[in-house]
Parts: sequence; structure tokens; C-alpha cells
Amino acid sequence: MIVAFSVSPAGGESGSVGVAVAEAVRVVRDSGLPYELNSMFTLVEGEWDEVMDVVKRAVHAAGAGSSRTSLVLKADIRPGHSGQLRAKVDRVEQQLSDSP
Repeated sequence: MIVAFSVSPAGGESGSVGVAVAEAVRVVRDSGLPYELNSMFTLVEGEWDEVMDVVKRAVHAAGAGSSRTSLVLKADIRPGHSGQLRAKVDRVEQQLSDSP
């Protein structure tokens, strides 16, 4: 599965969302799962239980010291497929190069 998620703390004392988001991304990076980071979401790929565990730990990391944490999550659940973070993009780019 691929999960795209965005996590943001609210009601904390630090006032820096960037620091909290970096802590969440650190959890994802340290998980060893394939991931991509962009300006809106972090994408992570793996099996259901391992991906959801990483998301849960990332939410806790980002929300440390905050009274509230917001999570937006979208999942593409496709059993038996891996390497789709890049493969999906490659298929679209192939279509673009094939069209006039």
C-alpha cells in the first residue's frame, strides 16, 4: 500500500510547525520504508501494519508537546504490488512521452 499523509500539531508552545513536521518525517525516514516527501504530503509504501505503525509514530512525534494534532491520510491499497511509488509516476510519464 501507499499512504499519503500530512500531520500538523496545534496548540503547542513551540509555535514551529516545521520542527514538528521534521520530527514526523524523521520517523518515516528511520523506518526504512520507501518514502517521498513533497510540499504537501509524505508518501510511504509498505505492508498495511508497518505503514500504519509508521504513520501512528509520526503523528505522535509531530504532536509531542501539543494539545491537538491534525492528520490527513489517503491510502492506495493494492495487495501484491510493491515499488509503486516510482512505477505509478513512470507510467504517467510514459504516457506523456507517447502523446503528441
